[in-house]
Amino acid sequence: MKLFSRLYTHVMQWSKHKYASYWLALVSFTESSCFLIPPDVMLAPMSLAKPHKAWFYAALTTITSVLGGLLGYLIGSFAFDMIQPWLVSLNYMHAYELAESWFEQWGFWAIFLAGFTPIPYKIFTIASGALGMALIPFIIGSMIGRGLRFFLVAGLMRLGGEQLESKLHLWIDRIGWVTVLLVGIAYLFLR
Repeated sequence: MKLFSRLYTHVMQWSKHKYASYWLALVSFTESSCFLIPPDVMLAPMSLAKPHKAWFYAALTTITSVLGGLLGYLIGSFAFDMIQPWLVSLNYMHAYELAESWFEQWGFWAIFLAGFTPIPYKIFTIASGALGMALIPFIIGSMIGRGLRFFLVAGLMRLGGEQLESKLHLWIDRIGWVTVLLVGIAYLFLR
């Protein structure tokens, strides 16, 4: 079944659209406080489609992601009681409690790790505000963590260029189905 290769073709076409940068900025901003789709999903194909703009896309993603993180920080500071039911309904409360314990143990390093890894960054931005983390270390940790992550993604795509794009097109269906299988196994195992 060629589901992923058709999706890949569409994503590559969308990544070349004249408004793609605006959508990337919007996804990056909202993902840091409430949206569920990580910006890497747009950043990677956009950097692959236009390698000469990869650093621009990485910088745009980093800046808008940190600005969105500041929104998450403000939500945590001033509206945590209002969003707590949302965290519970999306099964993020355990992640929030984990974020709390990480902040108590590691402070700055917790936001740095959340910015760099696939851990839900939005939970850490909200927890930072709710727990009253100092704003300057929050911004610095976010800039470094998010910047490293997004520049790494953009750099790998830029380095791979057209050769990587053609290989991905050949392998994308296999990669997609293996990923679905691994996610399913992880879900069953962790459940």
